[in-house]
Amino acid sequence: MIGGTCDPRFAAVREAFAENFARRGELGAAVCVTVGGRTVADLWGGTARGGRRWGPDTLVNVFSVGKGLSALVAARLFEEGRLDPDDPVVRHWPGFTAREATVRHVLSHRAGLPALRRRMPPGAMLDWDAMTAALAEQEPWWPPGTAHGYHVNTFGFLLGEVVRRATGRTIGALLREKIAGPLGADVHIGLPAAEHRRVADFHWPGDPPEDDRSSDLDDAALMRHNAYFNPGGLSGLGAVNTAAWRAAELPSTNAHATARGVARVYTALAAGGALDGVRVVDAGTLAAVTAEQASGDDLVLLRPSRFGLGFQLTQPERPLGPNPRSFGHFGAAGSLGFCDPDAEVGFGYVTNQMSMGWQNPRNRALIDALYSCL
Repeated sequence: MIGGTCDPRFAAVREAFAENFARRGELGAAVCVTVGGRTVADLWGGTARGGRRWGPDTLVNVFSVGKGLSALVAARLFEEGRLDPDDPVVRHWPGFTAREATVRHVLSHRAGLPALRRRMPPGAMLDWDAMTAALAEQEPWWPPGTAHGYHVNTFGFLLGEVVRRATGRTIGALLREKIAGPLGADVHIGLPAAEHRRVADFHWPGDPPEDDRSSDLDDAALMRHNAYFNPGGLSGLGAVNTAAWRAAELPSTNAHATARGVARVYTALAAGGALDGVRVVDAGTLAAVTAEQASGDDLVLLRPSRFGLGFQLTQPERPLGPNPRSFGHFGAAGSLGFCDPDAEVGFGYVTNQMSMGWQNPRNRALIDALYSCL
């Protein structure tokens, strides 16, 4: 049963959402869409946890959707003069081995540190100091700035430690204080224990890969393997439904949000950075962080990718609608937050069923349905 509301003009979005359950394997999900600042679809359905139905305030792990939220925190710090994209990382993080790497390289996935070479013990992703110390001593897999490759999980540790050292605050705290709180957006990096009751269980079939598989890989394959699986549990497999995972701050991987919360953030960005009298970033800064920084062959994904400063940019291989200025971030399983400034669209979709693959049929159906109505 589908709950929520939908403007009759956008009935195709509701139909696509229902079809996700009927034909595309959806278990529990929500989608929220705004156009011109007005909510035109706010829908939810399926099972959240222990037979409990999904509701409008159901939170779920949205994986790399958190990278877009983290990018917005960085944008605010640029605007405030507390961080500069061209700062060498070592300026804030003494002892950082990759001395040529800049904050810009980190945000655009060009830092050469998408994975740890040294094998970390299972569960070490929950030990912030251990992960950041290992990254600080890691020699880059390529010279920073010379190529790009998706920093699947290390992005959050790298950016998060730079932010912590520059400001004395974590990304999760700054997100709450500067963006989510003022906007009234239900998005979190580091979820308070009192909110865990609202979280949907995440369904992720399969077992973690064997740790010793990495010994059989050549260097490039080892980099790609370790980007997801060093340490064991790094991407969330086997840990995503634990209280420790939900409470930790892993900006690349463990943001928790409602569809409404994600859509509210991107509604503000679609309008140039402000909504309902709350400015989260100025238009000039937003333009700078959504300008292309990296594009083309991705050394980790082995397919084209395109990035601004932390945001994914629309591209033919993975479009965020038909317009060229759309930006946001996909998450594993298909969760997605994006905006289209040209169509004044804000979009949030969250789900609790893992779907492997570059193109997710569920979010693609929703995007196509939305644009068919505009």
